[in-house]
Amino acid sequence: MKFLFHEILYQPLFNALVFLYSHVTFADLGLAIILLTLLIRGALYPLFYRSLKHQSVLQRIQPHVKKIQETHRNNKEQQAQALLALYREHRVNPFSGFLLILVQLPILIALYRVFLNGFSPEAFTDLYSGLTAPETLNHISLGLIDLTKRNILIVALAAGAQYLQGRLALRKRKPPASGASPAERMASQMVFIGPLLTIVILYSLPAAIGLYWLTTSLFSVMQQIFVERSLDREKAGSVPTTYDGGISKTT
Repeated sequence: MKFLFHEILYQPLFNALVFLYSHVTFADLGLAIILLTLLIRGALYPLFYRSLKHQSVLQRIQPHVKKIQETHRNNKEQQAQALLALYREHRVNPFSGFLLILVQLPILIALYRVFLNGFSPEAFTDLYSGLTAPETLNHISLGLIDLTKRNILIVALAAGAQYLQGRLALRKRKPPASGASPAERMASQMVFIGPLLTIVILYSLPAAIGLYWLTTSLFSVMQQIFVERSLDREKAGSVPTTYDGGISKTT
């Protein structure tokens, strides 16, 4: 498994970074990191879009899920049938979002490893025969950021982008009340826990990782906005007002 991860994911991504650094970004490693991150996120866009769309739809029909659970709380079979009818009507699967995220994780982990290792002498042993190691290694991006050292500004910006991403994900939810479900309370708490974890993780890591984290978080923010606007434009099929044993009434 480790061999496959290295050969199929890590090595191609590392060679792509070297190519961008040598031939596209004029020996600016920071720009190469940003560009490679955007290219990979762009390639994964259909999966991210589908995952975010499923999450948004599930969030919007959550009141109807609660209604079904309350109406059929004494009959689990009818509850399951009504929930399946609701999910089928909106063409979503409550578990598909997690599966789509799991598919993407190995690629993002490999990208993280590429930026963490950077242009170390050991890393260049993974170069393909058609590429040569750069003659000079410039770890200063835009003449300002040393990508081999930690950078507090990059950490702060990455945490801010993580917070914004969390807020956007919750913007259509009502603030959790005393009767909110554990999942809703956890989602609200993650808006603050996410940025704190970002600071803890990135604080001692080189700025190259922080720059990657910041880029991918900003990409996620833009993607979240696009998905929400797309769903607002669609308005295809009204959300059912009631579900009773799988029989729906639409507005």
